Amino acid sequence: MSQKEEEMEDSSAPLCVTCGQAHLPEENHLYSYTEEVDDDLICHICLQPLLQPLDTLCGHTFCTACLTNFLVEKDFCPMDRKLVILQTCRKSSILVNNLLDKLMVSCPFTEHCSEIVQRGHLEQHFQTQCKGASHYGLTKERKRRSQDCSPDHGSSLAVAALGPELSAAAAIALMTDEPGLVNPAFSPTSEDSQLYHLIPDGEITCIKINRTDPHENLAIRIVGGSETPLVHIIIQHIYRDGVIARDGRLLPGDMILKVNGMDIKHVPHNYALSILKQPCHVLRLTVLREQRYRCRNSGLSLDAHCNRDDSFHVVLNKSSPDEQLGIKLVRKADEPGVFIFNLLEGGVAARDGQLQENDRVLAINGHDHRYGSPESAAQLIQVSLTPQMPKPWRESGLPSGQAWSPCPLCLLLLFSPSQSALHAVTCHEKVVAVRKDHTESLGMTVAGGASNREWDLPIYVISVEPGGVISRDNRIKTGDILLNVNGIDLTGVSRSEAVALLKNTNSSVVLKALEMRACEAQEEPGRLPPPEATQTSESSEWSPSWVMWLELPRYLYSCKEIVLRRNTSGSLGFSIVGGYEEHTGNKPFFIKSIVGGTPAYNDGRIRCGDILLAVNGRNTSGMMHACLARMLKELKGKITLTIVSWPGTFL
Repeated sequence: MSQKEEEMEDSSAPLCVTCGQAHLPEENHLYSYTEEVDDDLICHICLQPLLQPLDTLCGHTFCTACLTNFLVEKDFCPMDRKLVILQTCRKSSILVNNLLDKLMVSCPFTEHCSEIVQRGHLEQHFQTQCKGASHYGLTKERKRRSQDCSPDHGSSLAVAALGPELSAAAAIALMTDEPGLVNPAFSPTSEDSQLYHLIPDGEITCIKINRTDPHENLAIRIVGGSETPLVHIIIQHIYRDGVIARDGRLLPGDMILKVNGMDIKHVPHNYALSILKQPCHVLRLTVLREQRYRCRNSGLSLDAHCNRDDSFHVVLNKSSPDEQLGIKLVRKADEPGVFIFNLLEGGVAARDGQLQENDRVLAINGHDHRYGSPESAAQLIQVSLTPQMPKPWRESGLPSGQAWSPCPLCLLLLFSPSQSALHAVTCHEKVVAVRKDHTESLGMTVAGGASNREWDLPIYVISVEPGGVISRDNRIKTGDILLNVNGIDLTGVSRSEAVALLKNTNSSVVLKALEMRACEAQEEPGRLPPPEATQTSESSEWSPSWVMWLELPRYLYSCKEIVLRRNTSGSLGFSIVGGYEEHTGNKPFFIKSIVGGTPAYNDGRIRCGDILLAVNGRNTSGMMHACLARMLKELKGKITLTIVSWPGTFL
């Protein structure tokens, strides 16, 4: 083995598909330049030719990665020490980028290749000409990492990353602009005043965030999860001066796909929460900022779904010709191919236990069925389960003593998303009567209330004092919603009013409360490890999760009417997911993302994760996604949205 090969074997970082060198995804590419580079094209932080150059307002240019890492610790320009805010920096001009791309570099695989090419052509050289890249498996590595975190990937990766369980809404939002199908947010606009260009729309990006204290809160709120129509984990709100806000690259609406290498694209909300809460000094996030607009002829293909590594084989055998396989297959409106609609109880497939509703069938006994129909699938299955025997036997039956032995049915499938819907939490009312001295407090702390900061919330218990009246009775728990005290309604009151009513009680106190219970997660062997506990101890302050609020009964919703105005050309500025679909049933409509500079953004009250209940007084429950999207696109002038907004889970 050559010295070069030994170095690459020992390197802990994978080979980069762009430069061919071993480095972490968030680090700069490494090149071997063959000529002296002009000083004006040098980054004065790393002292190497610029990579993804970024201009400061004071006129200096640095590599994006270099300047980002520098500003984690400092707040000034390395050249003239003037104040620099990352969000105010701009990508360098096309001219500067073209000059950098024309720098001559030598192929790093010197044992197998002696080519010298322009820096901008090196990646293409690896894919089409370089024997060294083929020797080190870089072409295969590129395919394997096509859904990972290289910032150079094309926007087609956005679809691949979202996976086959994309709702119709998300697929439409990314891939079409046909009338009546586009989400209202995704209309082309000339607005480009936002400064958060360091995470490109529609591309997967890795960012590294440093924390001096590994336990410091990220100071964000998140919504979404595989058990909700949002599917993915989405940032709802970023608090000023927090870790994420100081970094300056993330925005509300960004999807978090991986946390320190752990995939959270299709996991339940609380599982993602437990991963994000893990203490660490360096937090590496793989994120996707949804494409705001796609052309009709974008060339994107849903075939990208099939590149995921979560396909699996299932072999089914019938023990007799009368035994039922028990699989019903259906089409989907937004995806090609066929999917398992349900499994017949007692059938071969149900007893096998590996298949789930909504799994996608990719192949049947080796026949590619990614774009097949339920009818052609039924024919293939029928042929598979028919014993291959001579014609006389097929007409007259098997010879005496001959066992029936059909060919086994072999299916290649993709894992389906979670089918648990919004039932991670259940609730039931209870009435609790306690007695206390007239000077004694109840011994609990409450939060919430009308006009509670940014949200109107019910009154809920966040802590119970050990040894107090409530603690000794042990029936009121942290997380309980308080509905009334001694017959006085607590719904719709402010926190201060609720505290006054709870304090102004005599020796006998009757509380009516709504108890929220987290359902035990049903583990799927081999599919998802159990999450760590996300609740704090009884003695500390309890914090509600977003999925808990979703399970509250409708009478506790505090709806708000938001009036937006749109002329004939503009967009409302938000995207939606959810609605009625034949294969998934009826789901609420959620706000998925909001576009800057639009009526929804300028209003300031609409957030990712909000539930859209009505439009101009028309109830959205039971509407198909395409119908609501069409209606929102066609409405002009004054538009009234009825929305319920719950705070995302705080991190």
